[in-house]
Amino acid sequence: MAYANGYYCNLKETYLFTEIANRVNTYVAAHPEKKIIRLGIGDVTLPLAPVVIEVLHKAVDEMGVKETFRGYGPEQGYDFLRQAIANYYAQRGVDLSLDEIFVSDGAKSDCGNIGDIFADTNVMLIQDPVYPVYLDTNIMRGRKVIYMNATPENNFAPMPDKKVKADIIYLCSPSNPTGSVYTKEQLAKWVEYALENNAIILYDSAYEAFIDGEEIPHSIFSVPDAKKCAIEFNSFSKIAGFTGTRCGYVVVPKNLERQTENGKVMNLNSMWLRRQTTKFNGVPYIVQRAAEASLSKDGLQQCWENIAYYKENARIMMKGFDECGIKYYGGVHSPYLWIQCPGGMKSWDFFDELLAKANVVGTPGSGFGVNGEGFLRLTSFGSRENTIEAMERIVAVFKK
Repeated sequence: MAYANGYYCNLKETYLFTEIANRVNTYVAAHPEKKIIRLGIGDVTLPLAPVVIEVLHKAVDEMGVKETFRGYGPEQGYDFLRQAIANYYAQRGVDLSLDEIFVSDGAKSDCGNIGDIFADTNVMLIQDPVYPVYLDTNIMRGRKVIYMNATPENNFAPMPDKKVKADIIYLCSPSNPTGSVYTKEQLAKWVEYALENNAIILYDSAYEAFIDGEEIPHSIFSVPDAKKCAIEFNSFSKIAGFTGTRCGYVVVPKNLERQTENGKVMNLNSMWLRRQTTKFNGVPYIVQRAAEASLSKDGLQQCWENIAYYKENARIMMKGFDECGIKYYGGVHSPYLWIQCPGGMKSWDFFDELLAKANVVGTPGSGFGVNGEGFLRLTSFGSRENTIEAMERIVAVFKK
């Protein structure tokens, strides 16, 4: 008999964004005349940068010529893109070798797949509220999960508790969903905790391009000794708008080692390479050329212009909520605003009221964990016109 994976029974019945889509579709069917503005999912709306499009066309043409056609590429990514990534990190003061960089189809995949190189007996330490992928992929493997409370009292950036022992720690800065960030000093305390417990930090920096100021690190590898205990994930989805083009990468330090349960020392970089060469055939050549272009001098300038556009959207949103007297977090180093539901409303109740009265879609905070109850996430990735209109509607409904 073929048995199904029973750990799936421990997952919520539907993925968060599936439930949102169902509710919105039901409302639209009942009110087809209403214009719905969707500010719930963190999907970009601006087109790819001109230099990226130019290089995409060139790469497509190369695929149509025998002399420049490419078939299977290296599973860990072409050297030209890995070098561009290494150069990008060097601008942040972080030195990476090419064999520490693994190109993928996105940070979401990497965050889920990284569990393949770790034993299921590991104890996972995960923030609440949290990006659902961290939690769900570990529930699917039956791993024990310990939660650390992210609350207004700690600015949604919980710090290590030495009384809590964990093997693998998920950190995300800037955070999805709260928009909170860790300072270098705070990350240094997490590195210290990981080294003391021989643990591994899985660090998601997918939103680092939105960071303002020098006090917030763009990479955990800015912290001394982080290469002894951390793996970092990043993505072109947010810096370059590749949500539909799909490209990301993971950095696994080449000297990072941990033991198996029977005491054998394993190199995690080699393990991840083995995993990728077994289960992954690489990102398409044309996409990797496009990603490389986004990290060029012209590409970065054009990408920063798009990010500035989204950051201005966030400023408009913050101004609107200030007018309403509604408290929020995030929005400065992040494309997300973490809204405290007015009047003590529950997350889904505020979601329904926002949809019904302002025809605006957000993401209920309770979908990100117990501590997300009473909050709602909104994204600044909408168009300028929709962002302005959405905030005008919200102010009209909720301004006291």
